[in-house]
Amino acid sequence: MMRTISDYLPAEHVDHQLFINGQFVDAADQSQFDCISPATGKRLCQVSSANEHDVDRAVKAARDAFNSGAWRDANVSHRKKILLRLAQLVESNAEKLAIIETWDTGKPIRDSRAVDMAGSVQMVRWFAESVDKLYDEIAPTDNPIVAQIRRTPLGVIAAVTPWNFPLLTALTKIIPALAVGNSVVLKPSELSPLSALYLARLGAEAGLPDGVLNVVTGSGGQAGAALGLHPDVDALLFTGSTATGKRFMQYSGASNLKKISLECGGKSANIVLDDCPDIDKAVQATANGIFFNAGQICNAGSRLILQRAIAEQFKLKLAAHLDNYKPGDPMDSATTLGSMISSGHADKVRGHIREAEQQGARIYAQARAWDGAGGFDATAWVPPTLIDQVNNSMRIAQEEVFGPVLAIMEVDTVDEALQTANDSQYGLAAAIWTSDMRTAHRAQQTLHAGFVWVNSVRAGHIATPFGGVKQSGFGRDKSLHAFDNVSYLKTTWYDYS
Repeated sequence: MMRTISDYLPAEHVDHQLFINGQFVDAADQSQFDCISPATGKRLCQVSSANEHDVDRAVKAARDAFNSGAWRDANVSHRKKILLRLAQLVESNAEKLAIIETWDTGKPIRDSRAVDMAGSVQMVRWFAESVDKLYDEIAPTDNPIVAQIRRTPLGVIAAVTPWNFPLLTALTKIIPALAVGNSVVLKPSELSPLSALYLARLGAEAGLPDGVLNVVTGSGGQAGAALGLHPDVDALLFTGSTATGKRFMQYSGASNLKKISLECGGKSANIVLDDCPDIDKAVQATANGIFFNAGQICNAGSRLILQRAIAEQFKLKLAAHLDNYKPGDPMDSATTLGSMISSGHADKVRGHIREAEQQGARIYAQARAWDGAGGFDATAWVPPTLIDQVNNSMRIAQEEVFGPVLAIMEVDTVDEALQTANDSQYGLAAAIWTSDMRTAHRAQQTLHAGFVWVNSVRAGHIATPFGGVKQSGFGRDKSLHAFDNVSYLKTTWYDYS
């Protein structure tokens, strides 16, 4: 008989209510929605579904907590201590959180442990350690004037986060906000809400005052829109689709001009030139860059642009990597390819593949499909797929597929490669492989993207800012620049004349 989450985790560790003002509470109208495990297609539990009245309760709790000054006015050393305690709690509960994340998203447990949990602990620790290293400034004004410039918390921060890295992305948004003294209302994706609710429990245990961290679960159209339109939310941080990001811009204009930070879609180009310094390294990085997390990554290298002289060699080597991504029970440590977030999303990915073929592209190679043996929902798995003979006008080259599907294009020159890479509505990331540093420098100047890799793909560090341009959004996550999203600069003019 197939196991369920209860075989790995006691029911009391799976929270399912809203977390408002330090308490788990039902939605005001008792509404709930089914939380489905995509790997099995079966219900994990029912979760409270917030409406605008619940969102208003959460925002009021956050505002009251902010105005009380208990967190906002606490010494920086105290906020740092509490957040470091939270990091320790995330680390000591990492296995429980990894299990929750795997059942909620369908990703392999090995990735939940090694990537999501390790990254989550690092995220909390890094920002906790950073906050007491932010210095005020004194502007060079005329004597005897002193102009002080201070970074000041905005107030109530809303964070609306996606389903592909639920806990990690939530922490990326909320920890900088908490570190500088804001209060937070977090709305996780309704497709993966459970780790955010467990995080709320850990935040209370760490010592966050009531109302400083609130979690409202529910649909984007209801709870998310209510946060976007709420007149007492000072800033909204979002990761997700470009279409939804545009709606939050509209909500801001229709309400109180709240500050918006958007990390939206991507269609990142991965350029491999014929002077690539290490073909095998580039092949391995290309495979990981599109097939890790079943391709459900905003900065996945989903457009491969090959210089023609090495194209066939590269594709042959890349095709040999497909079988390294093994579908199976996500709780099995040998599984390296998890499910899509839902069978419905998997259908959309398969639709992109069919349409590409209809438009003249070709499936160059595809891993074998999985039958879902053991009671899993095979319709939620999409095999890693290489599609060549793609031109940049095809939808497969222009639209974000968000699955393990690589669109391959061939070019003759460096200029053609750069022009093709920039011919996109998105500008999240791009990569180029070359031995010529002059070419690399020209490429990084030319590529219109927020992050450019040279001789790597999807590398990064918490100290490096991450975000896009064009319709990939604006604002930066990670690094000290993340504090810009959740604070403002206040100038105080002291006249001693």
